[in-house]
Amino acid sequence: MRESRYLQEIRGLDPVADHRRIVYLDVCFEFPWDTTRALELALFRTFAVPSIAALLDSTGEFGRAAQKRYDDTDLILSTIVEAGYDSDQGKRAIRQMNRIHGRFAITNEDFLYVLSSFVFEPIRWNARFGWRPLIETEKIATFEFWREVGRRMAIEEIPQRYEEFERFNEEYERREFRPTEAARRVGAATRDMFLAWFPGLPRRLGAPAIQALMDEPLLEAFGFPRPPRAVRAAVEAALRARARAVALLPPRRRPRLRVRRRTRTYGRDWALEELGPA
Repeated sequence: MRESRYLQEIRGLDPVADHRRIVYLDVCFEFPWDTTRALELALFRTFAVPSIAALLDSTGEFGRAAQKRYDDTDLILSTIVEAGYDSDQGKRAIRQMNRIHGRFAITNEDFLYVLSSFVFEPIRWNARFGWRPLIETEKIATFEFWREVGRRMAIEEIPQRYEEFERFNEEYERREFRPTEAARRVGAATRDMFLAWFPGLPRRLGAPAIQALMDEPLLEAFGFPRPPRAVRAAVEAALRARARAVALLPPRRRPRLRVRRRTRTYGRDWALEELGPA
């Protein structure tokens, strides 16, 4: 397996002092596709929490504009990661995110859980499907990055240690994940949005493939049927085959920036202060 010049640079960096640079290298050069898929799954997991699902369902956003909400969230988070939370663009993105959240009654614990999912789902995804494993420096840097973002969101009681935050994430899911009608509606709307990206793929094939990436508590919360074992095995095999192929490619020369991509909602014409519900 190749060791890219980016990993060589990361090995020489401090995971606390240099966490912004490490996360930028990972997200924009080493694992752009994997990070996107992992954060999609991370957001999916938050919908299994009854209080979060009820809030999202009450806005009606998912029923009428799931793709817009996806693009809004993607562009805000991508700006924070790609520009840096302390850049002008990053500060504007966090202000806009806080403005959107400020319209709703969201508990600090729910904010903590969502923040923890941004830390640990990419790490877990990479352990399963990444083209190389993350080293400890990258894991700690990811934790430090999102902890700093959380502070700028005025989230309280963020754990000081990686292990404490991981334990919070696991215990919260065990305690809170359960099926509700709101979770079923929001989960189904999000799954159907993903299916709409592949109009030529029959639903009977696409839906089980998406569900194959979910664990039992998540499937139960959304009321999704358990995918056949053969489908789960095929999806996981395909992702691992992709990882082996990516490991053979030369290092990326230019950063893969999602803020420059053409979105389904806005094309390339958007402004941070206009993202989110009207």
